[in-house]
Amino acid sequence: MPTDLRIALCTVPDETTAGQIADTLVSEKLAACVNIIPSIVSVYRWKDAVEHSQELLLLIKTSESVWPMLEVRILELHPYELPEIITVPIHTGQADYTQWIKNNLITL
Repeated sequence: MPTDLRIALCTVPDETTAGQIADTLVSEKLAACVNIIPSIVSVYRWKDAVEHSQELLLLIKTSESVWPMLEVRILELHPYELPEIITVPIHTGQADYTQWIKNNLITL
């Protein structure tokens, strides 16, 4: 059964930033869980140059209804001029786990 749950993806420059964003989002119930994946390499075009950056990836479990507040909060906390903050839908998932996500998000 389709859900309104989302996984937000956000790259960050370092462990300190990753921890601060993850702790804030979970504490404020904008995310039920944040996985911090270390040591990724991002290759991207920025200001007409190809860049290579060592980063960490945040996998943020949230919902479509919470997304606008989550996006604003990440923009407040993130050091990048233009951070990557995108979502992908969770179409299906183990029922108890998806309910746990819902139970640990802010109620709107």
